[in-house]
Amino acid sequence: MKHIYLSITVLLLNVALSFISYSKESFPVLTQRYLGQSPPGLTPELFASDIVATTAHLESEVLFLPDMTELSFTRSGGKYKAPEWIVMQYRNNQWSKKPIPVTDIDDYKALFSPSLSVIKNIEPFKNIPIVGFDISSQGTYYFYVLDFKDGSGHMSYSRLIDGQYEVPKKMSTAVNKGKYIAHPFIAPDESYLMWDAEREGENTPDIYISFRKKDGSWGEAINMGEKINTPRYEQRPKVTPDGKYLFFWKGDVKIREDGSRYVVGSPHWVDAAIIETLRPKH
Repeated sequence: MKHIYLSITVLLLNVALSFISYSKESFPVLTQRYLGQSPPGLTPELFASDIVATTAHLESEVLFLPDMTELSFTRSGGKYKAPEWIVMQYRNNQWSKKPIPVTDIDDYKALFSPSLSVIKNIEPFKNIPIVGFDISSQGTYYFYVLDFKDGSGHMSYSRLIDGQYEVPKKMSTAVNKGKYIAHPFIAPDESYLMWDAEREGENTPDIYISFRKKDGSWGEAINMGEKINTPRYEQRPKVTPDGKYLFFWKGDVKIREDGSRYVVGSPHWVDAAIIETLRPKH
């Protein structure tokens, strides 16, 4: 597990350190939102096959700006000697590739996903080895620490109270169970939390969800089911800013003839209504 996790982490989290090149290939003209794709139902599908998701390359998760006018993802492998960060913009009723000057890459990436420096410069997070985080509309941070060697770690949260962040609190064992607990997505209203982790008997991560109870506590983690979770790697769940679709990354490890390993994978999407099918009825 640690080999693929480190590979994906290097690609997805540290790609800003890589040389950025821009392909001369143009994207096809697309006249509808979500790159003109037919919306999925309750069965996940590749997102924008042959436009974003390809069989020849490794694509990262897809991120949207809050107003849904731009999306970004990273592509590597195949002819891409270095990872390429790709931004697409919806303008004048069509999608097209948007070139970002190399000098603006870091700042522009922060529009899609704030860097760790945002949280690490805030008390009381400065001395915590945070690997990743998400934030609710109320300003509550949900973050995780992780030892990549053995998968140990946990998720914690900190609320904004009277303009100050409280001392972080570890989440209960309803969430902090298993190893490689990572990539939280908190609903804007904090009614549910999604993340990925390996549980007992698993050797690849699955995506889990916990719903907040009426008393404010978190319900036991629910595996999001065989439609989403397979023997492959499922990670990085995120609901689109408009609340319509759940995006996540699915991938695997392949073995070349010489015995070397490489990662394949692409973003998938599914109707966000799948979340409500998992909400406890009582």
